[in-house]
Amino acid sequence: MFKKMKEDIEIVFEQDPAARSYGEVILTYSGLHAIWAHRFAHAFYKRKFYFLARVISQVSRFFTGIEIHPGAKIGRRFFIDHGMGVVIGETCEIGDNVTVFQGVTLGGTGKEKGKRHPTIKDNALIATGAKVLGSITIGENSKIGAGSVVLKEVPPNSTVVGVPGRVVIQDGKRIKKDFNHCDLPDPVADRLREMQFEINQLKQELEELSDERIKVNGHSTL
Repeated sequence: MFKKMKEDIEIVFEQDPAARSYGEVILTYSGLHAIWAHRFAHAFYKRKFYFLARVISQVSRFFTGIEIHPGAKIGRRFFIDHGMGVVIGETCEIGDNVTVFQGVTLGGTGKEKGKRHPTIKDNALIATGAKVLGSITIGENSKIGAGSVVLKEVPPNSTVVGVPGRVVIQDGKRIKKDFNHCDLPDPVADRLREMQFEINQLKQELEELSDERIKVNGHSTL
């Protein structure tokens, strides 16, 4: 436990250039406080002291603005930068050397049972405001861009951006998509084509009716 806590301090100095001293980090970094509180809460949770575990997590949430369910499994050297608004669900699993920024949600979609929160592999980075939802896996060394909403599996060594999130870089290579603006669907043109088809059908029906009337009138004059 205390070895992990020491590593939690060391990763702050590695990741945050604003960190100046051990005293400053230990006393003022809310992300560090939330991680330490979680480590104690999780220890009680594993021993089935669920109520005590939840009390610790809720007190931590009150003081830090970071909500981590005591059931979440978090690896070594986990770093929460700034941290306000971070939410980590009960069945979430986080590997080693993972970095998370403020406003990140590692949550569920409300549809799953059992394992319903994401698994974040080693060395991943989840940027500001990103939402990773459901029982999906974010591969090793992957990066989730700010504000992205990720609902599908992310392979290792990938960069994901957008809503919904899509892989734009994998293994150092940009993912190219065959896409031209001229190929975009045009709903107005589609509707006009449908209307032209209907007009042509009406013209044909009118011509047929006109031919039948001429035939009838022709027979009546004989």
